[in-house]
Amino acid sequence: MKNALLLAGLLAAATQAQAQALPAGMAALPRVKTPQFRPDTLSIVKYGAVADGLTKTTAIQQAIDAAAKAGGGVVLVPRGHWLTGPLEMRSNVNLHLAPGALVQFSAVHSDYHLIKTSWEGVAAVRNQALIYGQGLENVAVTGRGTFDGAGNTWRAVKKSKLTETQWKRLVDGGGVLNEKKDTWYPSASALKGSTIPEAFYLKPGQTTADFEPIRDFLRPDMLVLDGCKTILLEGCTFQNSPAWSLHPLLSQDITVRNVSVLNPEYGQNTDAIDLESCKNGIVEGCTFDVGDDGICIKSGRDEQGRKRGVPTENFIIRDTKVFHAHGGFVIGSEMSGGARNIYAYNLTFMGTDIGLRFKAARGRGGVVENIFINNVDMKDIVAQAIVFDLYYMAKDPVVLVGESAVPPVIKPEPLNEGTPQFRHISIKDVTCNGADVAVLLRGLPEMPLNDISIENAVIQSQKGLSCIEAENIRLKNVTILSKETTPVLEVQNSKNITFDGIKYTPGAALLMRVSGDRAKDVKLVNTDTKAAKKDLEIGDKVSKKTVTISKR
Repeated sequence: MKNALLLAGLLAAATQAQAQALPAGMAALPRVKTPQFRPDTLSIVKYGAVADGLTKTTAIQQAIDAAAKAGGGVVLVPRGHWLTGPLEMRSNVNLHLAPGALVQFSAVHSDYHLIKTSWEGVAAVRNQALIYGQGLENVAVTGRGTFDGAGNTWRAVKKSKLTETQWKRLVDGGGVLNEKKDTWYPSASALKGSTIPEAFYLKPGQTTADFEPIRDFLRPDMLVLDGCKTILLEGCTFQNSPAWSLHPLLSQDITVRNVSVLNPEYGQNTDAIDLESCKNGIVEGCTFDVGDDGICIKSGRDEQGRKRGVPTENFIIRDTKVFHAHGGFVIGSEMSGGARNIYAYNLTFMGTDIGLRFKAARGRGGVVENIFINNVDMKDIVAQAIVFDLYYMAKDPVVLVGESAVPPVIKPEPLNEGTPQFRHISIKDVTCNGADVAVLLRGLPEMPLNDISIENAVIQSQKGLSCIEAENIRLKNVTILSKETTPVLEVQNSKNITFDGIKYTPGAALLMRVSGDRAKDVKLVNTDTKAAKKDLEIGDKVSKKTVTISKR
């Protein structure tokens, strides 16, 4: 076993040495450091663990502590069903799950304790993560086993997310309902927390004791590594998380490889991976199927995020599949510290609400730039295939029954430190078989989206493209086969927009509509306009000189 684990570590390091091979045209990134461990192996069985799924053990934590005290090594969790409370990682320790190992985290909430931490980029109090580490170096969680987070004992569930039979079974099993009887909570404590605005945010003078009455509302993440260096997460399955699943925070040199994250589609806030204010890393070969965003880049929220001022930067994300999720690849909306130098490619999204999702809002601030995405294939996307939205309203991306689908009116506001910016973003080689909206680009009147290109894309959708409050936007060799064609391309208050080599549904009622008194320099070139019944419609405040069409 010792030799096998050592060999696995060497192979991982060898693979990492080749990890910086990027598609042509992409600049090199700093080399990602990978952890190395002593070959010494400690089995949790030595510390009295019983694999019956009933006996709650402290053996895993004892073995982690013993390995750290001895200078590091591998903690082995053999095949079997192991029940444990929360775990704290230590430097120089690799927690390794053998094939068939199932680590079940306790459903007894008193086994967890409240800590001061960060939630969505703001100082908060939460239950400590199921797997937690702070200020560590050289740390790993590896193997081919499974962690189960008992998330069903923590999460609220909306009635609208379940079938009638599922809802009845849930309610009959215990818990409490809110006043409207449309949301189930696992306990009165969880329900109470839901009625308090910003319940988990830490206010001046508060202590963790102040949050005890709503403990059940303060769901823990599955894994948090806070302020750590040289991290490896490889091979394991993480399922049924109470909240976010994998959350490296203010950490650097992160490798996440061949990991699976599985959470219920209705599980609120169950993001697969949130890279928050992290530096230098690679995520590859993973499979995600969750109830919130899949691959998510964050860097803090609003004033606190800007004050922290730590961007997420220098990451490669590749060869990864995302099934159910609000977004497949996502930046924001907590991006106040910025994000840059992100390279994402060879991604597949199947059944996500949105494919490529960039979101922010006034008050966030921050700059998202130098993002390169290519080779993305999507199928059965519920809402937008590609969306950039600086007017993000923190709503479910899928319009539910009774909700308005009418876009909001955006009024200009003065520029300030809370104005977000998205710029210098390239998307190439994309296919999407089925979406409601092909592309939505929505900036702010005071801060348009800037310098975004989409090239070599084929998107089948219900609706076409909307470009609102944007500038220096380029679409080249893009096919939009939309069912609704009035129009295929909608441009509002945007300038320096180029559509080059656009293909669309033959017989479209209207190819392009341009409106807004700030619209300027809109070009449609190398495009067969004769396939549409009408090629152009312009608004009352738009000069004919605003639009140039080079007909073929």
